[in-house]
Amino acid sequence: MVGYSAGTRYAKNKKGAVKRSLSYFKTTKFISMKYSYKILITIFLLIILKACAPAPRFTSDKVTGWGIEENLESYNNNIILETVTGTASYYSDQFHQRITYSGEVYNMNNISAAHPTYPMNTIIRITNLDNNKSTILRINDKMPFHPERIIDVSLGTAKKLDFVKEGLINVKIEVLQWGDGRL
Repeated sequence: MVGYSAGTRYAKNKKGAVKRSLSYFKTTKFISMKYSYKILITIFLLIILKACAPAPRFTSDKVTGWGIEENLESYNNNIILETVTGTASYYSDQFHQRITYSGEVYNMNNISAAHPTYPMNTIIRITNLDNNKSTILRINDKMPFHPERIIDVSLGTAKKLDFVKEGLINVKIEVLQWGDGRL
C-alpha cells in the first residue's frame, strides 16, 4: 500500500508499519538534523576556545606608576630619616601590569620598589654601592620577607642603577620621607 502524507511518500508493510525508503533519509529533515549537530559542536568548541583565551590584565583607576614619570628630585634636599644597607634585587615581567599592594598597576619600566616593612608612598634614595649611581623613588609595593634581601626594585630602577646583568647588588637606602599609605 502506498500513500501520501504532507508531501512525503511512505509505504506500509503488511502489519501497517511505515517503511521508509532510502530517499527519505536524504530529505531536508535528516540533512538539517545532521547540520544542527555540526553547528552545536562548532558552538561548543568556540565556547571552549574562548574559555582558554588569556584573561585581560588587571586595571586600576590610579594613574601614578603607569606611564607617568614622577618628579621626585624635590626630595633630594630632605633630611635623611633612616639609612639601611643590604642586598637588592629586581623584578620585572612576572608582575608587569599587575595590581601592586598600593593599588597601582605595576609597570616594570618605571622607577619604583617593593619593601617588606616600609609604608606605601615612602620616598627613598637608593644607591648602588658598587658604582655609586643613585635614584630617588617611591615605595609602591610589598615584597615577601627574604632574610638576604632588603628591597626589590623595578626593572626601570635596575637599569638606572646599572645592575640588570648582576641581578643582586649591595645598596644603601636612605629614607627621605615616610609614606602615608598602608603598612
